[in-house]
Amino acid sequence: MTRVLSTPPAMAPGCLARAPQPVLPAPGGGGLVLRPWERADAAAFLSAYQDEETRRWHTHRPSTEAEVREWFEGYRRDWERERGCHWAVARDGGEVLGRMALRGLDFADGVANAAYWVLPAARGAGVASRALAVLSAWALEDIGFHRLELDHSTRNHASCRVAAKAGYRLEGTRRNAAVHDDGRHDMHLHARVRGD
Repeated sequence: MTRVLSTPPAMAPGCLARAPQPVLPAPGGGGLVLRPWERADAAAFLSAYQDEETRRWHTHRPSTEAEVREWFEGYRRDWERERGCHWAVARDGGEVLGRMALRGLDFADGVANAAYWVLPAARGAGVASRALAVLSAWALEDIGFHRLELDHSTRNHASCRVAAKAGYRLEGTRRNAAVHDDGRHDMHLHARVRGD
């Protein structure tokens, strides 16, 4: 069944796919950039999911480099089909530090969901909050999203700090909203809207 909107969509289809996925430099020095994933990044990506802290909060995990490369191909298709945006957070020289993504793209309402992780060696240096701020500015100001959301377990205090530093306000708690390896978790919901 086709449903017709009574209002025009907040964003026009094609606003992403009409151009290649951009490289987004982060201000503040250090050569931090968000760039599309490359096949050569598979080992670094897989290593993130071997880290206990990453595994605690991410239950959808690759198990081999071949599987990671399939994910990367899916990420490329997500961009082309305007279903998602996935970046490696890297130093200008190429070293992978983490991941940033926008998922659940809703062009009718102009809403998307942010997700991220950072490799252990890059934690505590502001990498995640800087990268999330860059991604958010691009999505809200350049692309035209109106609202970006993110959620994390109420037990994930580091993710809560990242969200706050990147300008995402805590809006509430979604009770028993996600399953982690140790059972169901309440989830904090944060959001950043255009004009914040």
